[in-house]
Amino acid sequence: MAEENKQINENAKKAEGKVTTSIVRIAGKDINGSYKIEKALMQIKGIKNSFAHAAALQIEKHLGIMRDTQIGSLDEENIKKIEMLISNPLKYGIPGFLLNRRKDIESGESKHLVGTDLIVATKQDIDRDIRLQTWRGFRHQYGQKVRGQRTRSTGRTGATVGVTKKAAETAAKATEQKQKKGETGGKSSSASK
Repeated sequence: MAEENKQINENAKKAEGKVTTSIVRIAGKDINGSYKIEKALMQIKGIKNSFAHAAALQIEKHLGIMRDTQIGSLDEENIKKIEMLISNPLKYGIPGFLLNRRKDIESGESKHLVGTDLIVATKQDIDRDIRLQTWRGFRHQYGQKVRGQRTRSTGRTGATVGVTKKAAETAAKATEQKQKKGETGGKSSSASK
């Protein structure tokens, strides 16, 4: 235990003496170098608070990098190690319930997708639902809410009914007034003859 603390302190001292980089690229995302590790990981699409916190703890435990270290002060080797942890979190001890792709339909394994991989997988899931003509697929296809929300008042698309109704009512009133003026004007002129 004392040796681990000594190694962590040595790594922290090394990190303090280095020049910070203004922008760091992790998992295809440019991240501000002044952010601490946990906040920096949250900038990546597919990583939120819980996973970032667990990853920061595992980075401190396995890689010896303190959680309050600025991401810009790390060298390329440590950045690659962090990317390995993000790509294979179960290997480093991150719990399975924090993963965003548990028991994948195609492969059957649990994994965590980030960045463009997450976007592509989500699009493929929606396309699969549409192709299989599931209820969710129909809802996606017609642009309706998928998860059982009510749609009477929210989620409307296209022209708003209330506004078009008001516009139609005002147009109808305007034509009625014109017709009334035309009728009264015509009667008065014929009565004078």
